[in-house]
Parts: sequence; structure tokens; C-alpha cells
Amino acid sequence: MKKLFRKILKRLFKLLLAIVVFTILQVVILAYVNPPITTFMIYQYFTTDITSIQKDWHDIENISPNAALAVIASEDQKFLEHHGFDVEAIQTALERNKESKRIRGASTISQQLAKNLFLIPSKNFLRKGVEAYYTVLIELIWSKKRIMEVYLNVVELGEGIYGVPMASQQFFKKSPKQLSSAQAALIATALPNPKIYKLNKPSSYMYNRQFWVQRQMRNLGGTSIIQHWYE
Repeated sequence: MKKLFRKILKRLFKLLLAIVVFTILQVVILAYVNPPITTFMIYQYFTTDITSIQKDWHDIENISPNAALAVIASEDQKFLEHHGFDVEAIQTALERNKESKRIRGASTISQQLAKNLFLIPSKNFLRKGVEAYYTVLIELIWSKKRIMEVYLNVVELGEGIYGVPMASQQFFKKSPKQLSSAQAALIATALPNPKIYKLNKPSSYMYNRQFWVQRQMRNLGGTSIIQHWYE
């Protein structure tokens, strides 16, 4: 019995080691190779009514700094400071959601990216654990600039529309490099849920939040805080 138990443990260890090596290789490769598609895109394509995946990769130098600043202001104001997790935001969200036992508004940009790149939507604790694991790998291996570059290119911004470059072309008929502060802020308002907050038909809530995002962009110091990414 002990021999069988040791054999099982040995095989489990080898399996775990293989998974760790594979996932590290995934993240290392994507530090240099632009992802052609994400797990979330594939999941959406096969589980919803969308008939195409619309995306158009642009290096971060070809995307307006306003876009990066807007998503930081809207989604993760401590993005440049934390190492993948905003502990204070998580604690605040936990306090706010004690009754429902749900965490809302606590995911950082790095966590959102890990989820979109590698995982399918789910609310179980196992998926959250895997998301946290990938978040740690991304933060350890990638630069903040690379995290933002990939995020801006893969985030869902409409039905079958992924990335700020495609959203810029679809909704504003312009190159992502030409996005104004106001336009970038409006795009950022769709990020909580682009299926509800539609950029092709902005609601009064989205316009109000747009002004809030612009104010936060100024309070953070403007695009000067990320200018080194573009030099």
C-alpha cells in the first residue's frame, strides 16, 4: 500500500511539475510574441451569437497614451505600483460585499489580463486560484509596459470586438494613435461590461463616468506618468 501511495505521489508531482513548466513557458513566450487569440475570445465565439472575432494588433507606441491612462484611471489606479494585486481594493470590496460573499471591483489590470488570456469565465474558487497564479507569473516575467500593451489589444469592448485599436476604428473611425482624452475615457467606461455598456450607443451613465475618468486621469498626473513607455 505504501509503495502504491508513493507511486501515486510521484506521478502527481511529475504532473504538477509539467503543468508549472508549461504555464511558465506560456507566459515567457507571450512576453515576446503577440497572442493571436485568447481563451476568452474562443469561449465567446463558441458560446454566444457573435459570428466573428474583430481585432487589430497595434504596438503600444501606436496607441494613444490617453488609452493606457484611461484604463488605469478607470480600472486600476495603482497599476504602476502594485505587483498584480491591489490588497486595499480587495479589502474594501470584501467589506462592501460581506452579505453576498462576492468580490466586486477588486480585479487589477494584470488579473483581468490573466483571466482573458488563459481562462474561461467562471466564478468558482479554483478558477480564481489559477487566475492568481497566472497573475503572479505575468507580473514576474513581463514589464508593466508589456502588460498594458497586451491588455489594450485583447480586452473585450463590444460584441466580437477586442482591443482599443479595433474599438477606435469601429466607434470613432480613427487610428488608435489619434484617440483624444475624451474618447479614450469613453472607451474605458465600457470595460466593466461591454455587453451592457455599449460604445455604439453610450448611455447617460457612460457619459457621466466618462467625465469621472477624465478627472481621474488628470488627478493621476496625466500621460506624463507613462511617457517612458513611448520614448
